[in-house]
Amino acid sequence: MEIYIGLPISFCLLIFSVFRNIFIGYTLITCWVLFALISLKKGYALKEIARMSFNGGRQSFVVLRILILIGAAIGIWMAAGTIPTIVYYSLRLTPLIPYTFALAVFVICCLTSFLIGTSFGTVGTVGIPLMIIARSGHANLNIIAGAIIAGAYFGDRCSPMSSSAYLVANLTRTNIFINIKNMLRSAIIPLLLSFAFYYTLSVYHPLQAINNSLAGALAKAFNIQLIMLLPAIIILVLSLCRVSIDISILISILSAAVLGVLFQNHQWQQVFHYIIFGFRINTPGPLQNIITGGGIVSMLETCLVIFVSCSLAGLFEGIKMFEVLKNTLSSRHLIRHELFGATSIVSVITAAFGCSQTMSVVMTKEIVKDCYKDLDNYQLALDLENSGIILSAIIPWNIAALMPTTALNVGTAGYIPYAFFIYILPITYFFILGAKNTSSRFGVRSSCGAGYSNR
Repeated sequence: MEIYIGLPISFCLLIFSVFRNIFIGYTLITCWVLFALISLKKGYALKEIARMSFNGGRQSFVVLRILILIGAAIGIWMAAGTIPTIVYYSLRLTPLIPYTFALAVFVICCLTSFLIGTSFGTVGTVGIPLMIIARSGHANLNIIAGAIIAGAYFGDRCSPMSSSAYLVANLTRTNIFINIKNMLRSAIIPLLLSFAFYYTLSVYHPLQAINNSLAGALAKAFNIQLIMLLPAIIILVLSLCRVSIDISILISILSAAVLGVLFQNHQWQQVFHYIIFGFRINTPGPLQNIITGGGIVSMLETCLVIFVSCSLAGLFEGIKMFEVLKNTLSSRHLIRHELFGATSIVSVITAAFGCSQTMSVVMTKEIVKDCYKDLDNYQLALDLENSGIILSAIIPWNIAALMPTTALNVGTAGYIPYAFFIYILPITYFFILGAKNTSSRFGVRSSCGAGYSNR
């Protein structure tokens, strides 16, 4: 009973902290203390609680390493001139697309994420420069952040290079390329709707100003050359070669550091300072509030949130908090679209309390797997991809949302209405399944599902 009191209290605290702009780390620590007390009351020893929490927390170490590297990369990319060079050349094209800017941002991020298969890499390589252009042009930052994040998760979901796609294929024991074919097929209508949505936003919320002086200021402050793009190219090429993202980022950081010394006249001690504390321009001017940020320190609060959230997820798993939900679903008789709807609801719950894509997918799969026993595993895989993998990105305290908003330096919740593709995908998929069930002559009920193959 205590668990069912703790859950709504925790959820309300999380929502309250998001809307009141309270650091989410404090709230998650409060939630952990609450469930630690509940666990004690249920008979778990303090040592067991610590062990379960640490086992969950240590699963975040890989993500923490990547986040720290991303923070370092952003700082040194600015100092080395990589981000200024991307912005400089992008500004040359910006006058051609002021009334299609949000659409262009979404398309660019979709293509990049499909190419490299990582939302974090997409936000770091093209998302930040696009946000800088948006800031300089006085665009609606929530709209642009929504377009960037939605585009980043298009490829994170269905790219052959995506780690989440391999995770789902491994969990469901399915072929990743069949999964990708199914995912692309189910994304056609949401993509077309998203194009229309972002085009409309572009027309009614264009770039309010084309900052012609920004390109000149960049050329004066930095040595702008094509070679400055090398750190970004390294990440793209190594991702295509299926080199792990942390190694790709590390090599990119090293290359940017060398470029910063050779071409931007930085000293090595300055380079280390930018890597740790981020890049700042101290001279007053148009770049002072635009080309700034990054550094390992900028990611420390996010790292705390991720570690605590994973510790909380480990505690949930250890005390089998969702066992009743699993048994309840297994006892129900759901037709195909109802099953996907239930899976989506479970994925939102696990994404909210597990605080990462990985935890959401793993926990959701364990909760609903018995409901798919009459279906092939490819339908389970597609349902997981169309729910937990993508919906995690619109839960503000989830890693999938927190990291991009931190890197883009925007609010944790304002982008959500504009991350259109992320929520229109599961909605359209639900109605398509419902239409299939209605029109099919064989839409009979079976235990938790009806046999429709997506292969």
